[in-house]
Amino acid sequence: MIKSCVEEGVQNLLVFQQRDRAMAKIAGISEYGRGRFDIRLVSVEDTLPPVIEDTSLYLPSDLEADLVLDYLVHPDLSYDLAEICRIKGIPVIASGKKIRNNWVYTPPICCALPRRANVGPYGERFGYPEFFLTVSRGCIEDVKVVRGAPCGASWKAAEKITGLPLEEALVRIGLETQFFCSADPAGWDPLWGKSPVHLAADIHSNALKKALDNLQKKELA
Repeated sequence: MIKSCVEEGVQNLLVFQQRDRAMAKIAGISEYGRGRFDIRLVSVEDTLPPVIEDTSLYLPSDLEADLVLDYLVHPDLSYDLAEICRIKGIPVIASGKKIRNNWVYTPPICCALPRRANVGPYGERFGYPEFFLTVSRGCIEDVKVVRGAPCGASWKAAEKITGLPLEEALVRIGLETQFFCSADPAGWDPLWGKSPVHLAADIHSNALKKALDNLQKKELA
């Protein structure tokens, strides 16, 4: 059974990376995580063979964490990391991976993690964006980011649309997200038919539209 994630206090995150792929996320979590996360980093910097028969040369066998974030590149490392975490009962977020077990959440990109994911404080603060808007005279007066991308793109993009007319903001939020997004723009997801950066833009545009719809429903209630 998956360990119950921390509900109060500090959540211990263990982050695995290759090629510095986690650094933007670590910076975002540190800046926007409200001090609720203790982050430890494991970097695999070796030049790796196409197939790794023994991943114990690179992965610790005894893990202690409330949540593991997988930003590894090599599929053998990711697969065996997921297996170690399954044995330990530690949930894993491995965005864009094809791993299939009950311990691993695999949204297509980091900002697509649904709120229903059982990953404790991390899932409350990071994942599919949620905005709360204040609107005055057809313009966005303020944007509160309740939940956003771990790289911090949601907060940075929200700053750029403050003061804009609503229609312009709905377009601009996607463009600004692409500018701040740390995903690989060269990647291409055949399922979504988009690069990760373009998918992030669409997700943020839809989230802002939902926030506007919620505001309008509240005003009509």
